[in-house]
Amino acid sequence: MPDKPFTGLKVIDMTWSGAGVFILNFLSHYGATVVRVESRRQPDPIRRVYSYTNLTANSPNAINRSVLFAFSHSAQKYSMTLDLKNPAGKEVYKRLVAWADVLGECFPTGVMERFGFGYDEVKKVKPDIIMVRSCGYGHTGPMAGQGGFGMTLAAYAMMYSLAGWPDRGPVPVSSYYSDQLSPLPCMLAMVAALDYRRRTGKGQCIDQSQIESSLNYLAPLVLDYAANRRSLAVSGNKCAYAAPHGVYPCRGDDRWVAIEVFTEEEWRSFCRVIGNPAWTHDARFNALNTRLENRDVLDELVSAWTISHTPEEVMQMMQAAGVGAGVVSNAQDIVEDPQLAHYNYFREVDHPFIGKVKFAHPPAFKLSDVDADVGRSTILGEHNEYVCKDILGYSEQDYQTLVQAKIFD
Repeated sequence: MPDKPFTGLKVIDMTWSGAGVFILNFLSHYGATVVRVESRRQPDPIRRVYSYTNLTANSPNAINRSVLFAFSHSAQKYSMTLDLKNPAGKEVYKRLVAWADVLGECFPTGVMERFGFGYDEVKKVKPDIIMVRSCGYGHTGPMAGQGGFGMTLAAYAMMYSLAGWPDRGPVPVSSYYSDQLSPLPCMLAMVAALDYRRRTGKGQCIDQSQIESSLNYLAPLVLDYAANRRSLAVSGNKCAYAAPHGVYPCRGDDRWVAIEVFTEEEWRSFCRVIGNPAWTHDARFNALNTRLENRDVLDELVSAWTISHTPEEVMQMMQAAGVGAGVVSNAQDIVEDPQLAHYNYFREVDHPFIGKVKFAHPPAFKLSDVDADVGRSTILGEHNEYVCKDILGYSEQDYQTLVQAKIFD
């Protein structure tokens, strides 16, 4: 088995919630040694969300039973708890910085500086360290000190103004959509910094603004306003250059299928699939411009046909004819999806407090020669002794002194 791309790379993970975690998971999935540092007084807030069983926040080990935390932390890492307000804890952290190649964090501006571990300080300990700083608004400017979570960032990046219906208010596309969009550009910057250090011996500080990374996905809309002073009007599932274009009801309990027809060739294929009923020859539907003018009526006619079929049947018939169509999946569809099964997307992991569950997932890409390492989420502070002794070289006596100093509390 060949080495993975990041075998030998040493990483401190001080990220929490979503985006920063996904950035550093990428390194761990492909060979890096990652030490995740949290505080028992203020652990990752995701640890408190969606407990696998009906536990209260004060139930024993409730903090280690979050399914959302387990799902998003599928990379193999070591968990360490440190009190960075404790002078002895600061000294241990400095030793960890001296060990590391990469330090990742996603706190608002000023948090790491108050701990005494801003970039200017950590590079005194490790001059060639790469510090990856990913936060909502970046570390400069008037909003730098504000906390940023997915729902507010997606709203600030105008995503909520794009989804919904003309007669209703905005519809959130996801509570943390920016957490899914921003990791990739930061990953690329991090890999570039690693390559730069390999060639020059110099470190870097990467300052990522998650709203800026998210806005890159909406560049055509920003450009349209800059050039034409035109903002996209919310229009539900309608499209200005395709009809039919929407989500249509199917046979079954709350089952739906998405269909999109862009060209006249696709329209003719669509008509053949549904049996060329008389209405398909109506003058209202004989060209794209007339179909767009009458798309509400068209959607009703399409729905009257799809309701007699399952979404899988519609998808298969349309795709076989060259028409874009897809099942509107629910959780069961995803778990049982043959394409995801082919890629071994869901992998069973045995968790000491949750049990054996298929919820872990590797990165959303595959490398040709090596597979991604997938592991269970960490139990808070479970590797304190291992990290101190085996990674940082503390003796048993020194470790017990640290325990007595309460640096792990």
